[in-house]
Amino acid sequence: MERIGATTPDDELVRSLRAGHQDALGILYDRYGNLVFTVANRILNRTHEAEDLTQEVFLIFWKKENFQPERAALGTYLSVLTRSRALNKLRSRSTQQRSVERLQQATYNQFSHPCPLEQATLQEQRQLVQQAITQLPNSQQQVLTMNYLEGFSHSEIAQQLNMPLGTVKTNVRQGLRRLRQTLGEAVG
Repeated sequence: MERIGATTPDDELVRSLRAGHQDALGILYDRYGNLVFTVANRILNRTHEAEDLTQEVFLIFWKKENFQPERAALGTYLSVLTRSRALNKLRSRSTQQRSVERLQQATYNQFSHPCPLEQATLQEQRQLVQQAITQLPNSQQQVLTMNYLEGFSHSEIAQQLNMPLGTVKTNVRQGLRRLRQTLGEAVG
């Protein structure tokens, strides 16, 4: 086989490529890469996706032997292949976008707007917890409120109340145990 170069006709380059001469792919890429990129970029309107698709199209062309020079010119074949793949990516992108939007909407609805039954249940639970807290001794009420509602750590509570850390931890533990008992009786 003759030496291939930039002036070698497409059909000879394709035969060389099929015979295992990978240099032919580089020449074909140089010859048609811009065409493939332009077609992809016009459809996808995203440079990075068009660049990725350009590489993908040449990989497909290299790995699959389905190009038939008697049916179409190589430029036409690559353009049609690129257009087809780009439209698939566009459809996939819009499907993914719709899926993401539906998921975001469902999540927003689920967590932002509880249904009336959930609202009633949450309100009832809040009332039960508030009632149970009022039944605790003052020291336990105070440390639980500071810890869980105001976000203070055990050490910060000990400092602010001028109380030993062990006492704070004991009050939290005993208060939680009493709440569990009280709420367990109220709920169960």
